Amino acid sequence: MFQYLVSALLHDVRQLSGLTSAQSGTMTMLLSNGLLIAAVVHVLGLGYRDILHPSTTSPAATFVFLVPPVLLLLPLVLLLDIVVVGAIEAVFPVSSWEQQAFNGMAESTLPAVVAACILAPVLEEMLFRGILLRAFLERYPRGLAIGYSALYFGAAHLNLYQFVLAFLAGLLLGWLYERSRSLLPCMALHGALNVSVSVWGSLGKGSFASDDPFAVPASVWFAAAAAAAVGTWVLRRLLGRRSGVRDAA
Repeated sequence: MFQYLVSALLHDVRQLSGLTSAQSGTMTMLLSNGLLIAAVVHVLGLGYRDILHPSTTSPAATFVFLVPPVLLLLPLVLLLDIVVVGAIEAVFPVSSWEQQAFNGMAESTLPAVVAACILAPVLEEMLFRGILLRAFLERYPRGLAIGYSALYFGAAHLNLYQFVLAFLAGLLLGWLYERSRSLLPCMALHGALNVSVSVWGSLGKGSFASDDPFAVPASVWFAAAAAAAVGTWVLRRLLGRRSGVRDAA
């Protein structure tokens, strides 16, 4: 809601300055999320380190050990998105205006790429995991806290089709944050997801949801499942038990 308010306030500025809709959208995302995060940090008396990386483990070690196995999960996540969202589309076909909106999100212009692949992973992870999930973990059992934050994350996308991927990704991202107490692996996975969708759209493939999962070769599914199995095994070995990497909640 705050993002829509900022967008409305910038409407005349966009017209006077000659900004394109993509440039205006990027500016709106940066201002609305930045102001909201800064306000919450001030009210709660937190530092940005408390949000980004409250773990006692060094950021460099967290990045080196957690990001590679996290990225191994990406292919299977994308393939499962094709299956799940494809099933939803079969029941609730995408309207023309929704398809137009999705096409706009997949534009390969510099502002659109910056917004989707850089700003969204950083700002949304700070908001939904660094602030919202962090607060939920102090009040609810970890399963409920992760589920609630994933539900908010999915609902924030304001459409049924993105809700599914965002909710499922939110569960995974929430588990990563709860175990690692760091946004670094969360930002890496979130950014990789958005980059993949952006590249797919720029290649003229449309959306992942519009693709036929049965057209994907079995070898691709096998390779994606194998990579995800390796990534999951490594992550469970590193994060399966409560350790120093999960301190400082």
